[in-house]
Amino acid sequence: MSDAVFQETTAQPRTQSVPLAHLSLELGHLYMEDYEAGPKRLAEHFAEVRVWADAVRASAARRGRRPRISTCFLIDDYFSRFSTPAELVPMVLEEAEKAGLVIDYLARESACAIADRVELAESVMNRLVESPPPGSHGSRPPVSRTGWLANGERSPATSRSALGAVKGWQPPQETAARNHSIFMDVELWSEKDGRRLWSCPFLAAVWQLARLGLLRHLGEPVLVPTVWEGADFPQEWDRLPPVVKLSDTGAAFSAYRTCTLMPNRFIAVEDAVRLILDQIDVDAGALRQVAERSAAERVPVPPAVAQRATYVFYEEPGDSVEAEET
Repeated sequence: MSDAVFQETTAQPRTQSVPLAHLSLELGHLYMEDYEAGPKRLAEHFAEVRVWADAVRASAARRGRRPRISTCFLIDDYFSRFSTPAELVPMVLEEAEKAGLVIDYLARESACAIADRVELAESVMNRLVESPPPGSHGSRPPVSRTGWLANGERSPATSRSALGAVKGWQPPQETAARNHSIFMDVELWSEKDGRRLWSCPFLAAVWQLARLGLLRHLGEPVLVPTVWEGADFPQEWDRLPPVVKLSDTGAAFSAYRTCTLMPNRFIAVEDAVRLILDQIDVDAGALRQVAERSAAERVPVPPAVAQRATYVFYEEPGDSVEAEET
């Protein structure tokens, strides 16, 4: 009798590792109206970003080592498609270069929904684990049905008396409230023309997972950068790879931490992103790999995934002008 044991290869799933930089620095995530405003608007954005990018690099270098920092830029081709890659990408790269910035990796936001025939947003949605509020009894439909994710208990339905007074009203309650609640309820998707339209915060959460090296599909990395070697960019967005490597940098696309530089009108969106990240059951193999490698490099990484993402929100030039006029 042989002592050999035969198993299906799928019984021992293997999580493939990805190279990691110390920091993924995002130099922009703008809406199509920003591009419609032309090169001047991009020039203003990159001029502001340059100041903060230099500060972030100086802060990273202060820790006593030469940090591996990669830069990236995300183009919104999901909610609307303005112009073509052949026209838009060179304009973005030119204005960044004028400001003294180099974009190492450029990505399409639509790839956070579907990339290489993999429904990434759907996959991440299936890993959501809602935090049940204390005393909850399962009366609230799950996020998989409603498309809404909260950080606590919503206000219960109320009724009115014969005189019209509201009876039994209770305020919403944050699950991890500290003295007072900050309650959030985030829409993850909507239905449009018979198809699911993912929200900006949810796609941005997928984007953060990719930048943190924590996104996998059946153990395989996704949104892997493609080196761009062509002279011209394509005329159609779908012909541009999900993530394109544009420079000769040795720093990887994914990193232990991320820092995103953007206008302050995105604050609410990114608050929602952190709420989503806090309730995702991230691939255990990917988390373990990052923990082991960061320990070997003596690079502290917060246990909570949402805490690995940092932001700088700058005031747009028009904000102060509008305030003065008001």
